[in-house]
Amino acid sequence: MKKIILPFAVLTAIMFGCNDDETTYEEQLAIDIEKIQDYLSENGLTAQSTASGLHYILEQEGTGIKPTINSVVEVEYTGKLLNGEIFDNGTIEYPLWKLIEGWQEGIPLFGVGGQGKLLIPSGLGYGSEDIEGIPANSVLIFDIKLNSISLSS
Repeated sequence: MKKIILPFAVLTAIMFGCNDDETTYEEQLAIDIEKIQDYLSENGLTAQSTASGLHYILEQEGTGIKPTINSVVEVEYTGKLLNGEIFDNGTIEYPLWKLIEGWQEGIPLFGVGGQGKLLIPSGLGYGSEDIEGIPANSVLIFDIKLNSISLSS
């Protein structure tokens, strides 16, 4: 399976998140939030959400300090689409500021050893373009475990 390089991040999300031809960002966000809520309901899950539309489930909060945007994080993850199809998994160690916006916002909710699920609207993920097997406007689900945090050098 071809690995998706998560560090596409901010630039990719900004470039692909803007689409003048079709649905506005706000319209797509409303569609994505409805899809996330349906997924949660269908799977008997309860999540918290942020103003941006990110939904998260803290299965284990973790301990110690939480990462900031300037932290280098080591995260074990499995990335899935709403239909359950896994598009990527593994362990990544990378500066948080270089990762997709959904991770930039969601990972700091966890301490070291924290585990949970991030349900990321498309605008905080890869936006309105197809990217290596991820269809345009896909809600992304990441099961994550934060292994370590260090300061970016």
